[in-house]
Amino acid sequence: MILGIETSCDDTCAAVVTPDGGVRSNVVASQGLLHERYGGVVPEIASRRHLELMDAVIADALERAGISLVDVGMVAVTRGPGLIGALLVGLSTAKALAAARSLPLAPVDHLHGHVVASTLGEDPIEPPYLCLVASGGHTFVARVDTPSSHTVLGQTLDDAAGEAFDKGARILGLEYPGGPAIDRLAREGDPQAFHFPRSLPGKALDFSFSGLKTSLLYRVRDLGERQAERRRADLAASYQRAIVDALAARARHALEREGVDRFAIGGGVAANSEWRARVRDLCADLGVRIWVPEMSLCTDNAAMIAGAARFQEPLEYPAYLDLDASARAA
Repeated sequence: MILGIETSCDDTCAAVVTPDGGVRSNVVASQGLLHERYGGVVPEIASRRHLELMDAVIADALERAGISLVDVGMVAVTRGPGLIGALLVGLSTAKALAAARSLPLAPVDHLHGHVVASTLGEDPIEPPYLCLVASGGHTFVARVDTPSSHTVLGQTLDDAAGEAFDKGARILGLEYPGGPAIDRLAREGDPQAFHFPRSLPGKALDFSFSGLKTSLLYRVRDLGERQAERRRADLAASYQRAIVDALAARARHALEREGVDRFAIGGGVAANSEWRARVRDLCADLGVRIWVPEMSLCTDNAAMIAGAARFQEPLEYPAYLDLDASARAA
């Protein structure tokens, strides 16, 4: 059994995964309500909350999996990227657990966890495949020829898609986290009501969302407070459509260029209902098989970290005692 620990941002996560990719448990303790008043994650508060929750979350994951620490054969943990203080809580906990039982430790790249999330479960994706990961801090499209690594084909040059959702929600006066709030409100609006720019037209596989955020800010300002409030659903729907169009355009170009017939999505934005529907239609049109992770594997979670650890060589005790998160933090 592999015990996974993930604390890269504001979710305290632990999971138990079998060597063949079966998810025995996947526990996530969200801090969303804690950070809602600030409109975003406060790193120091997140770190302190991880300290308070870590032991209980791990105990819960083991109990739900029906095992104890005696049954754990390896510990996997997110080493980065992420918030340095939050990462250190998870990494210190993982090192202590592994060292206490002389277990191997697998330090896992958080982004690679998202890339291989679709290798978990009863119908795992197999290489070669392409994966588009879109989250609050990262947006990129990658090629996976072996499950132990991936090659980035294009990435955001400024803001990530998830950040665009969160900042757009703040502009519209919606609650945090912004992605789910815009998704809910957009279902009541007209996605053709307003035109927003799509990022970087052309053949490149890179992304850009900073101009889109600015365009929404100016449109809300020009409409005025009362009119913007009245048309908020239309604004949300049109704004979301622009983000999804940008993701879909890069996905289509990457699939056509690489000639791969398997495609997966990952990251928190993979939970967006319009993006999930669009990518299914896109892959059906191209004759490509699509893997869309279940909701619990889209946002930050420890199952994907434990799952990624299956494909890498772990560090043996005591080699990992000096392992540090600072080099992979940002």
